[in-house]
Amino acid sequence: MAPQKLLPFSLLIISLLLHTSSAQSPAAAPAPAGPVNITKILEKAGQFSVFIRLIKATREDLTLNGQLNNSNNAITIFAPSDSAFTTLKSGTLNALNDQEKSELVQFHIVPMYLSSSTFQTVSNPVTTQAGTGNRLALNVTTSGNSVNITTGLTNTSVSGTVYTDGQLAVYQVDKVLQPLDLFTPKPPAPAPAPEKAKKKKGGEGDADSPAGVAKDASDGGERERFMAGNRVVVFVVGLAAAAVAL
Repeated sequence: MAPQKLLPFSLLIISLLLHTSSAQSPAAAPAPAGPVNITKILEKAGQFSVFIRLIKATREDLTLNGQLNNSNNAITIFAPSDSAFTTLKSGTLNALNDQEKSELVQFHIVPMYLSSSTFQTVSNPVTTQAGTGNRLALNVTTSGNSVNITTGLTNTSVSGTVYTDGQLAVYQVDKVLQPLDLFTPKPPAPAPAPEKAKKKKGGEGDADSPAGVAKDASDGGERERFMAGNRVVVFVVGLAAAAVAL
């Protein structure tokens, strides 16, 4: 009979111990969903290591994550795969300075959310983070289920969807989108306008100028007329003196 009485008591002791232990160490709350991190999304997808290094080197990842997590801004990214970078000429990226690398990354980012259905109605040229203008034109067209992208130098298509959540869309492209602004010579700057000749004080013309020549000619004429007048006066006075002498 004794063993039958001890069994419930031992269970009570174990229950009390478990309750005390749980009271001292509460269960951890479920971890909140982490903020959007574009590099982690690309790392998880794989085959975007070159684009990830370029984003980090230009610090564009900080800008993107800030836009996505601290505002309601929507973004679409056309991410070139690692094989896309192999189609560039050797040394292309190394020839770009830091500002140009940032522009190249920004040219792959559209400041709006583009779903697969909105590609058909998007207005061209599409504005990118790099800016607008003929040298930064990005055109998106559709043909059936194919989405084509042209820049004036690059002609490629969207080859897959990497990520989409209604605010951020990431699509894979198999060529690096090259803007004309980076990869073609820029037109020369216009020549400066010639300086206007400075006027002399008092409006006096130069002696070699037509006005100066005319003035000298006028002065010479006045002198000739003055001398001729004097000769007439002398001649008249001479005649008068001769008449008196007679």
